[in-house]
Amino acid sequence: MDARRNGPRDDAPQARPNKVSRRAMSFYVTTPIYYVNAQPHLGHAYTTIACDVLARHMRQRGEDVFFLTGTDEHGEPVADAAAAQGMEPQALADLNAEKFKALAPQLDASNDFFIRTTDEEHKRRVQDVLQRVHDNGYTYKGVYEGWYCPRCADFKVENEILEGNRCPIHEIVLERHQEENWFFQLSAFQERLEQLYADQPDFVMPKHHYNEARSFIASGLQDISLSRKRLKWGVTVPWDPEHVFYVWFDALLNYYTALGYARPGEDLTDRFWPATYHVIGKDILKFHTVFWPAMLMAAELAVPEHVFVHGFLLGADGRKMSKSLGNVLDPFEVMDEYGTDALRFYLMRDVAFGSDGSVGIDAVRARYEAELANEYGNLASRTIAMIHRYRDGVVPSALTDGELAREFEALPAEVSVVLDRAEPTRALDLIWERVRRLNRYVEERAPWQLARDPEQADRLDETLASLAEGLRAVSVLLHPYVPDSVEKLLLALGTPDVAYERALFAERGSGLPVQSLEPLFPKR
Repeated sequence: MDARRNGPRDDAPQARPNKVSRRAMSFYVTTPIYYVNAQPHLGHAYTTIACDVLARHMRQRGEDVFFLTGTDEHGEPVADAAAAQGMEPQALADLNAEKFKALAPQLDASNDFFIRTTDEEHKRRVQDVLQRVHDNGYTYKGVYEGWYCPRCADFKVENEILEGNRCPIHEIVLERHQEENWFFQLSAFQERLEQLYADQPDFVMPKHHYNEARSFIASGLQDISLSRKRLKWGVTVPWDPEHVFYVWFDALLNYYTALGYARPGEDLTDRFWPATYHVIGKDILKFHTVFWPAMLMAAELAVPEHVFVHGFLLGADGRKMSKSLGNVLDPFEVMDEYGTDALRFYLMRDVAFGSDGSVGIDAVRARYEAELANEYGNLASRTIAMIHRYRDGVVPSALTDGELAREFEALPAEVSVVLDRAEPTRALDLIWERVRRLNRYVEERAPWQLARDPEQADRLDETLASLAEGLRAVSVLLHPYVPDSVEKLLLALGTPDVAYERALFAERGSGLPVQSLEPLFPKR
């Protein structure tokens, strides 16, 4: 056989409150699992942070959340990388998996589990699911011949191949492979996948990636390799132990298998499956939007609600980041220089999530100084300092400014709807509009002038109460993005609760004492 930012989107799903009757407010979000043939880089940080923002936000809203990340450890790229270093594949996997596992806490990510595809529990569950696919009659044995990219661990069909017989992702010359394999009858799911896309126009997001996946299906699906005989580094096929499963089938199933053993003695599958969002890069779109739902259908399992496909981070020169080009932004250097919150904020702020975008250290510095330090950090410092100076360190319990409150009234609902669509950049835009509004309010009210006139005492109370309340409310919404900084600020305001209902602008100031606050984002 021959292998061949801004503004609502029209593909947006409805807000989750309209979709939760099936399960009691559960939210399951996943990163792709990261390949251990190399060390963590900015792209891994980007996806992990985005998923963490969604997970933290949903927890604020009281949803039952599960956030999964991990490592993809089987397949030819790992075996080849290990051989090049004179190591066994398991040794390389162990070495690099620890680096990825350490990345999550460095990013202040709140993942609930870290899966490794070399986990014995994962391998056993992969065999169970794919045995079901086999028993259901969707596999057969044959000879596969096609153009293969060893770095993708993928056979390429004719319409994917670049001029010069090159891989469209890695741009390396493809290899011609022929081998005996077990096949998965992807072609049997042509109509069911077409129906899935017709019934769920938000299954793949944003819309242009939905169109891309649907076009791939419409071009006609061919059966694909399910196993590899010549490769030994993988999960053994239970009905034919001379073969191991093709790495993508093993890897994709992590989203399902993890729920069976993430918590000892408890199976979370019924509680969280199907996943709410798989968040992936566009280079693995075909596997997640075509192969994955077909495999689940073959195993009689529910398909995920959404697959959100983000773009590439490019160097400041507009080209894809590459060490050889010298245009790589190192996330660890950013965290060392500016802090973890600054990296989280920058990556969610500077590139519209779902699009390609250029990143660079100069842009990090600009966002840090202009927005984090000058707009948010300075607002926090000024507000607390004025409460200390003019009201002995106690927030007035006066009525807040009704006109200002109305500008904040709809914000929590607006942010919720946008984050239900997995748009963290757009949500941050909405929040930041209010940060800037509060800075304008300081200038409009000029509390330092009101303080000079005893007859303006009530107006000064209203102003300080409103500033403290606006700062508190907007900080609750910012917590998923810059959690450490927000927690410090809310503690200083005496209001550490970050539950989502606390994002509402109160009618009165808290009447609570405030603590001194070191600069959240010191000038560098």
